[in-house]
Amino acid sequence: MRRVAQIWRHPIKGIGAELLQQIALTPDRPLPGDRAWALLTGEAQDTGAWQSCRNFARGCFGPELMAITARSLKDGRIALDHPKAGEIEIDPATDSDALVAWLSPLWPEERPALGRLIAAPDEGMSDAPYACVSILGRASLGALSEACGTQLDPRRFRGNLWVKGLEPWEELDWPGRRLRIGEAELEVVERIDRCRATQVNPETGEEDVQTLRILRRTWGHIDFGVKARVITGGEIALDSEIEVL
Repeated sequence: MRRVAQIWRHPIKGIGAELLQQIALTPDRPLPGDRAWALLTGEAQDTGAWQSCRNFARGCFGPELMAITARSLKDGRIALDHPKAGEIEIDPATDSDALVAWLSPLWPEERPALGRLIAAPDEGMSDAPYACVSILGRASLGALSEACGTQLDPRRFRGNLWVKGLEPWEELDWPGRRLRIGEAELEVVERIDRCRATQVNPETGEEDVQTLRILRRTWGHIDFGVKARVITGGEIALDSEIEVL
């Protein structure tokens, strides 16, 4: 039986992952609080709208960012932790400079400079220009881990919902289908093609596995997981049943 195995949120795009027990989904919105903020780099400016991922700090540009964990606090603040940088608590609306100062030792000098933390539009600031929830299969992670010769941490893929009870790569055939998860219903839109961030170990912040090369060599693509739109809102939780409609 297909069920929810893990629920993850990433309050700041590319900077910190947070494990959840349950969440309420809303139609035409991302998972609440996911990619609600993003840190500009270089000359990119806040447009008030969705922007391409190339304008922001991300793990594919700064691998050490992948080792950050996050925790959303009740007052809207975000607690971040990194094995080298230690801990920091910020109000994302006012503490952009403090975040940049904390991140700077982790950010490669050759990359465009870290800029300002901005609020995402209603659709969030995922890599897709529409509000989506990412869904990934634990069996696919197992298959890729076996091909890589090491157990891969789910955090490499920065997904929202991990599903157990699937066959390897079963979820890649879901675009165009609808899913009922707990009280919610979602429409699967497309596969997710992956970047170099998946090659970084989230415990160490170091690139250690050639996931993209192994995906392409073994399966002929670099897809892992799918993006889905929320059609009907509702509560989902760990172990919620998933029905493919």
